[in-house]
Amino acid sequence: MRSRQLLSGDKPDHMHLAARMIQSGGLVAFPTETVYGLGADALNPDAVEKIFAAKKRPAFDPLIIHIAELETLMSLVMIDLQHRALLMALVESFWPGPLTLVLPRRSVIPDVVTAGLPTVAIRMPAHPIALALIREAGTPIAAPSANPFGYVSPTAAHHVVEGLGDHVDLILDGGACSLGVESTIISFANGSPRLLRAGSLPVEDLEEIIGPILRHGFDEAWPLSPGQLARHYATRTPLYLLPTSEAIPRFVPSEQNGLLAFAPPRRQDLYTAVEILSPTGNVQEAAHNFFAALRRLDGQGLTQLWAEPCSEDGIGMAIMDRLRRCAVQKVNSHYPEKD
Repeated sequence: MRSRQLLSGDKPDHMHLAARMIQSGGLVAFPTETVYGLGADALNPDAVEKIFAAKKRPAFDPLIIHIAELETLMSLVMIDLQHRALLMALVESFWPGPLTLVLPRRSVIPDVVTAGLPTVAIRMPAHPIALALIREAGTPIAAPSANPFGYVSPTAAHHVVEGLGDHVDLILDGGACSLGVESTIISFANGSPRLLRAGSLPVEDLEEIIGPILRHGFDEAWPLSPGQLARHYATRTPLYLLPTSEAIPRFVPSEQNGLLAFAPPRRQDLYTAVEILSPTGNVQEAAHNFFAALRRLDGQGLTQLWAEPCSEDGIGMAIMDRLRRCAVQKVNSHYPEKD
């Protein structure tokens, strides 16, 4: 790294140094309960520009602002009376936590944060290091995932080092992220609540609080929030999504194949490398291990990767969303063989 600073996030002097870095317009990677974020002062457009440069992120893809106090939300967005009750019900139930809200923004937010959109995405993370950094810096922090644009998200500090290295001024190490999949994004910008990105918070849990949430009706070619591009969260090794957990692809003998399995597979012997996300088939454990397992498979020099699907109930919807965006072939009809 340029600054050679990979610091423990639970030490006060390290937190003070990180907060000063944010205040001075630098970039700090920090843990949240979902993934590691690459943070800059959200109200400093020059600092935010550094995020896009470090990640090689296209300017049309908006960022999420992270806050630590509810009062900050009111200073950044406009909330109409029609949706205030629903919005506050979600905030009271799920903040701090893996829920991002998209709302009409105030002019204090620079255009670079929102890709020029009239809305902004905001969340209050549940990780103590993230909250402490925002409070000590004294400013909301814009932070996408701390990895090169389009690649697998980082869930540990060493993933940030491997992916961004000397493009980051300082990394706060908070260990592995507890949830392992990004936040759920809900928009209140145009009428009824709308799901823009499935995430760690199951949409079913949200609907128990506010009723039905629309799941379709937006154009992914022009993203309204992070995580909407058709090709995203991608490994460098080509990954193919199997149609069922029972499907067995037909291999060329000289190929080196990896498998991402949700539970112990029937034919583990067919693969050069296998990552099992949950030996017991627990979807929460699978989500926690998901990105780290993809990274391990991607780093083994394999010819191609295969991924089993899972149920789309609960957090399974978020896992399948990321697998579809990662896969070079959405449905594996090219290798239909079963045993």
